[in-house]
Amino acid sequence: MLRAQIRDLRVLLLESWRSLLLFVLILLGGALIFHYVYVYPGTQTSPSFGQALHATFALIFFETLLPLPSQWYLQIVFYLVPVLGLAAVADGVLRFGSALLNKQSRGQKWQIAMASTYKNHIIVCGTGKVGYRVILELLKFDREVVAIEADEDGRFVEKVKNLGIPLLIGNAHRSENIIKAGVKHADAIIPCTNDELTNLDIALDARDINPDIKVVMRMFDNDLARRVEKGFGIHTAFSTSALAAPIFAASALRLNIRHSFYVGDDLLNLGELVIAPQSPLAGWTVKQLTTNHELSVVYHQSGDEADMHTDLDRVLHAGDKILLLASVDTLCQVNELNESCEEQ
Repeated sequence: MLRAQIRDLRVLLLESWRSLLLFVLILLGGALIFHYVYVYPGTQTSPSFGQALHATFALIFFETLLPLPSQWYLQIVFYLVPVLGLAAVADGVLRFGSALLNKQSRGQKWQIAMASTYKNHIIVCGTGKVGYRVILELLKFDREVVAIEADEDGRFVEKVKNLGIPLLIGNAHRSENIIKAGVKHADAIIPCTNDELTNLDIALDARDINPDIKVVMRMFDNDLARRVEKGFGIHTAFSTSALAAPIFAASALRLNIRHSFYVGDDLLNLGELVIAPQSPLAGWTVKQLTTNHELSVVYHQSGDEADMHTDLDRVLHAGDKILLLASVDTLCQVNELNESCEEQ
């Protein structure tokens, strides 16, 4: 949040620096003129620089602290300072203050300006169900994100805005929009719209603009995803249906499957197992379990004690919960040993 606020202030200054500089120059210029040229009527003394600065600031808002001089050139200064000063205030200072307090009113120009300050960030194209969840996960990993969404009335648009990240409204398959999102300096881009051809178009444009960018692309056809990954040199191309299907299929076997995924052609499953009372597994060590069955124990919980780096010599007890990484057949065998498992 601190980085975001600093970046926010930096963009504000970049947007308003001309008007702010004009205001400061008018203030300092008037103060120097009054300090070195102005003389109090009937005396030979001039105001100090601090007094002259205060008088100039007051004069900008039509308040005169110094009597009107007799010299014509100083009289011109008396009339010019309020006109120029108020113009600078109206154009820059008030706009700066308003934008600083009300971020929601800044519009797309502001979002683009914010995105231009990002380096080594990740661009997410499409903020639907998948895109929104991807953004949330990236923020959990403390990564900086710029989002692009074609539909300004999209379901998750307001939620993404509330995350405090730049959200550009536009079609990401147009090169100028991903350029505005900072693709030249981005670390990765994730095209995850509902159109796989649009995703491919975005990925190829991004690779053309930034050959070193990592591309993770959402696709629906698993065969096409593999061809794209191999033929176009895109790092990763996931088929959404291919990711979901193994979980559905494995869950139908009445196994407590938490997650499933393919490694090449091999389907691996992350299954949860609670050691049942009177289970033959009670009294086994983790090493016995992994030696007797083709699996890995990736998590062990006993009471309130949890361990992600389970000691092979740890003894399993009734009520312990373990997460096993294995094939469906192996999980079924272990479940049968623990209680019972009916394959359907």
